[in-house]
Amino acid sequence: MAKTKTAYVCNDCGSDYRKWQGQCTDCGAWNSLSEVKLGPTPSNRAAKFEGYAGAAGGGVKTLADIDLQDVPRFSSGTGEFDRVLGGGLVPGSVVLIGGHPGAGKSTLLLQTMCFLAAQKEALYVTGEESLQQVAMRAKRLGLPTDRLKMLSETSVEAVCTAAQNLKPSVMVVDSIQVMHLADISSAPGSVSQVRESAAYLTRFAKQSGTVLILVGHVTKDGSLAGPKVLEHMIDCSVLLEGGHDSRFRTMRGNKNRFGAVNELGVFAMTEQGLKEVSNPSAIFLQRGEEAAAGSLVIVVWEGTRPLLVEIQALVDDSHQANPRRVAVGLDHNRLNMLLAVLHRHGGIMVGDQDVFINVVGGVRVMETSADLALLLAVISSFRNRALDRSLVVFGEVGLSGEIRPVPSGQERLREAAKHGFKRAIVPISNCPAEPIEGLRVLGVKTLQEAISAMES
Repeated sequence: MAKTKTAYVCNDCGSDYRKWQGQCTDCGAWNSLSEVKLGPTPSNRAAKFEGYAGAAGGGVKTLADIDLQDVPRFSSGTGEFDRVLGGGLVPGSVVLIGGHPGAGKSTLLLQTMCFLAAQKEALYVTGEESLQQVAMRAKRLGLPTDRLKMLSETSVEAVCTAAQNLKPSVMVVDSIQVMHLADISSAPGSVSQVRESAAYLTRFAKQSGTVLILVGHVTKDGSLAGPKVLEHMIDCSVLLEGGHDSRFRTMRGNKNRFGAVNELGVFAMTEQGLKEVSNPSAIFLQRGEEAAAGSLVIVVWEGTRPLLVEIQALVDDSHQANPRRVAVGLDHNRLNMLLAVLHRHGGIMVGDQDVFINVVGGVRVMETSADLALLLAVISSFRNRALDRSLVVFGEVGLSGEIRPVPSGQERLREAAKHGFKRAIVPISNCPAEPIEGLRVLGVKTLQEAISAMES
């Protein structure tokens, strides 16, 4: 019998080493190497990975010789899910959906599969729940149960054998962490099992043209569990977020080979499952009746649409040697930088104050268009002076105090006018060429001009 070979793989970046060491030299993580038993011999491995990216044996071609056809997408039945995916499901693609327990991953996929089963052959593979549990959930949600095929299995070989006989157009595997291959001796959920199981299933999806949707667990910090190579081999990675104290769920794409990666989908958890929210700005703008200091509305750009959200600031006297800086929904380091710009170029010093920033609704603002609104909200709270409820603000703030333009300024202003806002403070380069009915736009070049416009 040939001697079993082992390697040591980093759980964070997927780099492998011949022997164990305390730190991964590629990503710098400590104590992240796990022992992996290598499987077949090199001669067998060549055939094992043949056709991993689709049909094999096509030979070398030039770009001009490749047949360009429209990607035959089809809808998942939910507009918000299609938006995050880039327009729908693509045959032969692999989608990885992650999220905290209770976020609604299985509920959303069960609704999607029951919808698709009425039109196409669909297979739902469950490895964490029994078939009775899934059937009870479908009955509780009032979903049609006469067409969807179910399979309770954790062996990857058995799943692919059943899929070859059924030939489904869409297949869900819930979840990848419980799947295992017979050739790998480690336990399900380990680095080697997750990596090899995902590679096996991905290869099957590429060769058969099946849409494969994998459910993945997340770690305590919210990132997808398993080796980093898991995200490299799939086509689309989305994360379903939402706390137990909120009925709203947000879905954001982290990777998408068929569309934008910054799309945001919003769902509402109801007794009938997850329902899409077609106008998310309406739910994020549910403000109090009375105007409050430190409250301001910003317009952020999420994928292909503008989104209006409320940003709140609280500035209070600090009783500590090092005042606190807390940012929920925004980058903490950017908050510190903007407060320094406010002191240097705005003439307002909050170095002895605690500063708390919160984006209402649990939305994470990733772009720099919220800079100006953040500083104006801080000034409003610091002076305890409420701002006009019909005011909307966006713009990037530079280190020299200049207000820089942001993309899609015209569309942001039209969205604000559609929701009834009367005034807007924006970079002067984003001022519309033609007036927008019902909206007075004030263009500013510097932070000082923005502060003067806010006070007027």
